This record gives sequence, structure tokens and C-alpha cells, in this order.
Amino acid sequence: MQIDKSQILELLKSRGDHNKAAQAEGELPDQVDTDQHADLLSKFGINPADLLGKLPGGLGDKLGGLGL
Repeated sequence: MQIDKSQILELLKSRGDHNKAAQAEGELPDQVDTDQHADLLSKFGINPADLLGKLPGGLGDKLGGLGL
């Protein structure tokens, strides 16, 4: 699944992980593929399987609107 880097940065900041967010900003591509970049995500304490429910802005709701 493709997720915008800014959503991941928001998630890290919302958890108070500002240092990890700053590091992720420099290391993650603009569009993060949860499968391809799983190692990078885990480096920042993010479990790709948990992203849907935790992302600010309700990514799960957005996907629901796409009929998924």
C-alpha cells in the first residue's frame, strides 16, 4: 500500500516522536510503500499492519470511501 510520507510524519509527531519524525523526513521517500519500505518503517517504530487505524485523518475512512 502507498502512503504519503507526510501522514507518517504526522503519526510520529502525534506520538511525540519528533526526533524520529525529523529522521524519517530525510530517509523516507515521498510515497512510502508499506511492503517495500517495511524495514524503514519498523526502524521508526511503525508496524505497517497497524498503519490504517493509527494514521491521523482516518486513512481507513478514506479507503472505505474507495469501496475497499
